Amino acid sequence: VVELQESGGGSVQAGGSLRLSCEASGLPFDDYHMGWFRQAPGKERVGVACITRSGGSTYYVDSVKGRFTISRDNAKNTLYLQMNSLKPEDTAMYFCAAAPSYYGLGVRNYKYWGQGTQVTVFS
Repeated sequence: VVELQESGGGSVQAGGSLRLSCEASGLPFDDYHMGWFRQAPGKERVGVACITRSGGSTYYVDSVKGRFTISRDNAKNTLYLQMNSLKPEDTAMYFCAAAPSYYGLGVRNYKYWGQGTQVTVFS
């Protein structure tokens, strides 16, 4: 059974930082491109950042460039999202996802999803 388990969410004041983790099990982690997505109440789920299987390439949506960093540790089967300079508009449920052959931020192209971790940024 494939499982992606996010952790690290919470409430933080604007300007603060959080580090999200996503621990994967039941799949060959280094065979999958990985992504972070977020969904605010009443809005669609959108891509935030993605990373290739080896971690050699990354891509970010414009709104988080320079503030968020995606990384992975294939030895630990874990994906990370370091979030700095957080803004209230970053408030959302954050999800990690795995794609066997797709690299990008298209929601429909990801095969496996975690349950999400809530991030709330207050001003």
